[in-house]
Amino acid sequence: MRGFYYVTDGRLSKRMAIEEVRLALEGGAAIVQYREKELPVEERIGVAKRLAVLCSGRAVFIVNDEVEVAQAAGADGVHIGREDVSLKTARYLLGKDRLVGVTVHSVEEAVAADKGGADYVAVSPIFTTSTKKDAGAPVGLETLRAVKAAVQMPVAAIGGINESNADSVIAAGADMVCAISATAGKPDIKSAVKYFASKWTR
Repeated sequence: MRGFYYVTDGRLSKRMAIEEVRLALEGGAAIVQYREKELPVEERIGVAKRLAVLCSGRAVFIVNDEVEVAQAAGADGVHIGREDVSLKTARYLLGKDRLVGVTVHSVEEAVAADKGGADYVAVSPIFTTSTKKDAGAPVGLETLRAVKAAVQMPVAAIGGINESNADSVIAAGADMVCAISATAGKPDIKSAVKYFASKWTR
């Protein structure tokens, strides 16, 4: 897993997830995560199924938090955080052929996720972020570097990343970068994603 990691946010984009992801894919997103908390579960599954088809052959498709939605949609995997289902449970339910990503805030958490069978970790938040209110204090580039050195799996970076600091995040070792406000929050999602995605195609 490598490249720009797009996370949907209908509140920022003001678009339906299908249109949002279509634009992100046209911009070159390599990974897409469907993050939706407000729709009823059956609607989330319906949207996730359509997104799985849209991403097929173009990008890795991940569902945020919900293993059951990922399973029902035929997603490539699920991404879980501290308050979600455990890594052990997610792996048991999804099996070995699906991806399980884990949000971590320290080297210790990253090593535990690596030993526990995660496929990748997302270090969060790198910088101060307004997108996720409960993200906690920024861990900074030093933690990102330390995590990259401590684990063998791909490492994503998320939280407060934008055009002004993305290069420093990639230089610190991030295999994937998320920049939610800087993409979903922009009027032209395709161009915004293209800016970040181009950093892996130079």
